[in-house]
Amino acid sequence: MSYLPPRAFETFAANYPEVPHVMEHNLCGHPLMELESLAALIERLPTKNVEYAYAKQPIGITGKPPVPSISAADAVRQIDSAGCWVAIKHLEEDEAYRALLLDVIGELEGTITSKTGKVYHPQGFVFVSSPNAVTPYHFDPEHNILMQIRGSKVMTQFPAAEEAYSPARVHEVYHTGGGRELKWSDDLLPGGRDFALAPGQGLMVPVMAPHFVKNGPEVSVSLSITWRSQWSYDEAAAHAFNGVLRGMGLNPRRPGRWPEQNKAKALGWRAIRKLGLK
Repeated sequence: MSYLPPRAFETFAANYPEVPHVMEHNLCGHPLMELESLAALIERLPTKNVEYAYAKQPIGITGKPPVPSISAADAVRQIDSAGCWVAIKHLEEDEAYRALLLDVIGELEGTITSKTGKVYHPQGFVFVSSPNAVTPYHFDPEHNILMQIRGSKVMTQFPAAEEAYSPARVHEVYHTGGGRELKWSDDLLPGGRDFALAPGQGLMVPVMAPHFVKNGPEVSVSLSITWRSQWSYDEAAAHAFNGVLRGMGLNPRRPGRWPEQNKAKALGWRAIRKLGLK
């Protein structure tokens, strides 16, 4: 079966990779997305593949939030009352979920490769959340489609390359091994764009676009399909190289967005890594 209707392909092709957009999907009701299936997945994956916290979070946080006393698998089984959100990472490490992930990406691969080149490092993540849960303000380094399976949520998304929303120094720290939490201020809110998602809808999130998520009043299950491109790797490496330049007292220009390739700085960072200097 096809997991994406024809209109989704048209929407994706018209907007990928830099314009966020809502597209339809046919994944609702898939047995691998049922709560018991996800709880069983947690129990067979390494513990490092699961992150969870209390649902009631501020938009802006520093560091990791405290871990609930309930187990992650039990939190999923009791998600309607557990007051938690659970992120199941690296679905590709499980055979059944990897097959699903590759099937969905395979449907889009022709459009992806025609725009940003070969698909690298496909990954999948599932987010299971109690009612009214908040995912704090952050960015991710991958191309990403967040597919809503159950419940509703609103993602507030901000421009990917503007200093006000994601300072260059935060990127430089993240791409040299630090955290990706962004400092939040309510003054930023007018620059965000709200995307409401219902079951059967997915949202394309550009690489490194800052965002936060608020769930609706019911249990939410979402599947995040991600991949990397040579362009995304080069931009990340250029941010890391800028961190080296800034450490030398320079004030480097922020890496360019797609389709600029950032090749010189990316090669500089890879040379530094190869020499063992970082």
